Amino acid sequence: MPSSTTELIKSKLDIAEVLKGYITLQPAGKNLKALCPFHGEKTPSFIVSPERQTWHCFGCNEGGDIFTFVMKYENLEFSEALRLLAEKAGVELRHENPAEYRYSGLLYDLNDAAKEFFRKAFAAAPVAQEYLKGRGLSKETIDEFEIGWAPNEPEALTMSLLNGGRTSPQDLVQAGLSIKTERGLMLDRFRGRIMFPIHNHLGKVVGFTGRILPQLDRGDMGKYVNSPETPIFQKSKLLYGFWKSKEGIRESKAAVLVEGQMDFLMSWQSGVRNVIASSGTALTADHLRTVHRFAEELILSFDNDTAGSDAAERAIDLGEANDFTVKIAQIRTEDVSGAAEGSVKDAADAVKADPESMKRAIAHAIPAPEFYFKKYLSDAASSAERMAALRSREGIQKLRAVLAKLRRMASPIERDSWMKELSRRTDIPVETLREESARAAPEEGASFPHAQAGTGRMGSAGQAPQEGPAPARRLSRRERLIEDLLAAAAAANDFAAIEDSLPFFDPAYKEAFEAMKKGGRRSDDPGLDAIMDAVILRDTGDAAGIAQDDFATLKENLAREYHKERRQILTLAIRNAEARGDERELADALAELRNLPAE
Repeated sequence: MPSSTTELIKSKLDIAEVLKGYITLQPAGKNLKALCPFHGEKTPSFIVSPERQTWHCFGCNEGGDIFTFVMKYENLEFSEALRLLAEKAGVELRHENPAEYRYSGLLYDLNDAAKEFFRKAFAAAPVAQEYLKGRGLSKETIDEFEIGWAPNEPEALTMSLLNGGRTSPQDLVQAGLSIKTERGLMLDRFRGRIMFPIHNHLGKVVGFTGRILPQLDRGDMGKYVNSPETPIFQKSKLLYGFWKSKEGIRESKAAVLVEGQMDFLMSWQSGVRNVIASSGTALTADHLRTVHRFAEELILSFDNDTAGSDAAERAIDLGEANDFTVKIAQIRTEDVSGAAEGSVKDAADAVKADPESMKRAIAHAIPAPEFYFKKYLSDAASSAERMAALRSREGIQKLRAVLAKLRRMASPIERDSWMKELSRRTDIPVETLREESARAAPEEGASFPHAQAGTGRMGSAGQAPQEGPAPARRLSRRERLIEDLLAAAAAANDFAAIEDSLPFFDPAYKEAFEAMKKGGRRSDDPGLDAIMDAVILRDTGDAAGIAQDDFATLKENLAREYHKERRQILTLAIRNAEARGDERELADALAELRNLPAE
């Protein structure tokens, strides 16, 4: 009789059968042999003993039982390996509630039954087959990833599962497969949708993403619908396709992150075997912790538009915070053979037009600092044009945004190297950049609204996705004065009183002024909404007590702060122009400095 849970699990599982799920075993007398998965070798030195229920590699001298193998191969803690192997063995863990354990098993069964229902429905749905064929998916890929079809009927799946007599309506609701209306009717959650099963790391179906068929989309429902959170499905921890690609990620030490299921599937179909996608949710630290067990490098391939660029920036921040080396695989229409102008928006489009395009984009992925240089810095050819761009308030904010990114790099050597590259591209001495970076450090996170505006696709608006409450917005003194003015104007309903201060507003605050002046309090731009929320929620006191003197004081302070910042910018420009011997640039900066009001 086994004396412990681990012994009970080992008594129910054969080590050879477990390891066959990970590596290829060959007979070697009474033992089995394989190429060691933990170090590169051409001659098998990894030996499995069914008699002793152990394994040992004579090449790297690693060894143990099924627990040590799974822990090392999956990079799991013992408790995680225990749960995984207990599930394989059908052993209830004593510290768990047996009823909850059995209930999790029921949820797995229901999701698997739903997957089979959707697959059968797909086989009888030419309209769904034609849609995926039109998107470029092969039958082999569709079968491999068990893609299905939810009939456009109110209760097809619900009735099919209930008629089997194995479950109850409440179980279907808890599994996220059915919904119950206020009148007590049971309806399918997914109707008229292409169904993408979401698997956990063991390959078990735990949820779904359903994509509405375009001809059924009336605009009153989401294009994508996901399973709700359940005991077996937590979107913040699951990555689409990871159960298939984790070995490719392990071998390459790099993970390619794309935005959606179709991007993943087309990339996989083209031969990219280390690709993953988020499961219809924001990228989280939990996602990256899972990937970090296998990879050191994160390669991002997001949509080829502004929203995709902003999503990439948030993912870079999160990736670097989780100790990844981050690169960006940029897919441009001009780099995709045979693609019509403007036809390539994402990885799926690129691979459909040119199956090798994704591999090329990955091979030529650029480091994160290079991405920031391209996004924020002027690409003007001449030094004078670049300096002119940097002299503006927006230009100096963009430079500070890049400096903030470099400041967060973990490696001092890399940071120093990229600082020198920034100096080369901006014609600003490294010492000056370091001085500016050090000066801006206390204001780290100061708002740069258009750079921070979120899309909600890979993270929350205005910042990298994170757990817990969002950090407070950190503003410069001038930005606080602008928000005070806007708040006072909103409280007094007198925006005309501050209109003469608009020259001292950044572009994003000017947009907020125009929107609020017209009575707007919400927009389609999350970054603009963040500003208006901060203004509206600011404590302005009694609106009736806001006098013209209050406006005058705020406006005077704002003008003074603006001119102070301009003096700092122009002083930097003068220093750089002198260092380069640029007489014209020097004269322009000196002239503007002389025309500023005295301090």
